[in-house]
Amino acid sequence: MTAPAPPAPPPGPHDADELLTIGEVSRRSGIPVTALRFYEDEGLIASERTAGNQRRYARHALRRIALISVAKRLGIPLADVRLAFEGLPADTPPSQEDWRRASREWRRVLQERRDALDRLTTQLTGCIGCGCLSMKACGLINPDDVLGEDGSGPRRL
Repeated sequence: MTAPAPPAPPPGPHDADELLTIGEVSRRSGIPVTALRFYEDEGLIASERTAGNQRRYARHALRRIALISVAKRLGIPLADVRLAFEGLPADTPPSQEDWRRASREWRRVLQERRDALDRLTTQLTGCIGCGCLSMKACGLINPDDVLGEDGSGPRRL
C-alpha cells in the first residue's frame, strides 16, 4: 500500500485575470474535471481557492497537465510524474532548464523500456519462427523449464 501523496505546495498569489476555473482548464486541456481534481489530490497540480471555495488554476498549470497526459500515453506511472515535478516550482512557470532537468530521468527510463522491447521482439520473433511450441525449451514462456519442476499440467492458471 502506498502512502498518500503529499499535497503540492500552494501556488503564490496571482492576479485574478491570470487564473482559470476548473471548467476552463478542463476545456483547454481536454482532461475531465474529475481527473483534474484527482491530479490535485495526488499533488501533481495545485490550485488557489476563491472566497467561495472554488478552484482557480494558474495558466502554467496547463503545462503540467500536458506533461501528465504525455506521461500517461508513454505508460509512465503518476508516481514518477510526481518525482519529476518535485524539482519544479509550483507558483511560477517552470523554465526551460527546469523542464530539461525533469525530463532527464524519463529519458533514461524510456531508453530502458525501448531496450527491453527490442529484446522481447527478438525473442518473440525467434519463438514464432521456431514453431516448436516447446514449454521445456522455450526461453520466452518458460525459461529454464522452472514450471516443470512443479509437475505436469498447467501451472500459470
